[in-house]
Amino acid sequence: MANIFDSYPSAYLKSGDLQGRNVRVQIDRLTYEEVGREKERKPIIYFKGKEKGMVLNRTNANVIAQAYGPDYDNWNGCEIELFVAI
Repeated sequence: MANIFDSYPSAYLKSGDLQGRNVRVQIDRLTYEEVGREKERKPIIYFKGKEKGMVLNRTNANVIAQAYGPDYDNWNGCEIELFVAI
């Protein structure tokens, strides 16, 4: 089966990786890494048992902070659900 998302490989989690499913994950850690052509430093959130991290945009960071507080050191072990928003 041909999948367009396979045409755009990424070191980070992207919507196509979810294959249309909602996935419940447990936060492992948050790091800062240089991302993209511009090598811009961005927060990356990693999940227990998952290889790829997710670039944490402002919207997602705000949602997690509302649920678990703004100190991301306290997010380790917290659960969130990943889904594709259209």
